[in-house]
Amino acid sequence: MQELGIVHRTINRASRADVEALAAFAVSTIHEAMGRLGLMRPYIRPVYPTARLCGTAVTVLLQPGDNWMLHVAAEQVQPGDVLVAACTTECEDGFFGDLLATSVRAQGGVGLVIDGGCRDVASLQEMDFPVFSRAINSKGTIKATLGSVNVPVVCANALVNPGDVVIGDIDGVVVVPASRAADVAESARQREANEEGKRQRFEAGELGLDMYSMRQPLEAAGLRYIDS
Repeated sequence: MQELGIVHRTINRASRADVEALAAFAVSTIHEAMGRLGLMRPYIRPVYPTARLCGTAVTVLLQPGDNWMLHVAAEQVQPGDVLVAACTTECEDGFFGDLLATSVRAQGGVGLVIDGGCRDVASLQEMDFPVFSRAINSKGTIKATLGSVNVPVVCANALVNPGDVVIGDIDGVVVVPASRAADVAESARQREANEEGKRQRFEAGELGLDMYSMRQPLEAAGLRYIDS
């Protein structure tokens, strides 16, 4: 059971160089480079289409319908951090809006991922403050019950430890453990270079059937071509 009422003020963040390296790649590339791991559930979506983020996680455990701990977490934000908020049970209330975004940005925060709701989307888009959320919901929240800050959380089925790297784009959100950040960035670079080579071959008209040597296994599986 997760301990409540705790704020860890010292966390081990992935290095700035590793975060910047990962920021160059798409979520899908990073997910594949990490061995098809780290993705949050696909219901976590950007609240506006151009939202994108990459930063180190300050984690928040919320109680349903209560955003008290987001205000507590804002004090722990350092430049380049992303708030990652989970809830003790499913809740789609509007935990976060433009005022909290203003507060988080003033501390150097670069976005939010929340397994819950947010609101004030037009203002968030105008601010270009990236939020990835479970829902958009105008329903307000209270400030009455303790959660925790900078503890391990499970957000949309992904384990997030404080200081991990969180990357979000139009395809979703992926989490890279801080200890793997450098290796995953290098694997993503290699994968992207390999994909560029394949892209050029596709543009030249080569088929995936031949590039990936699919014809023989397809024949062995029983695929038949009929011309008449």
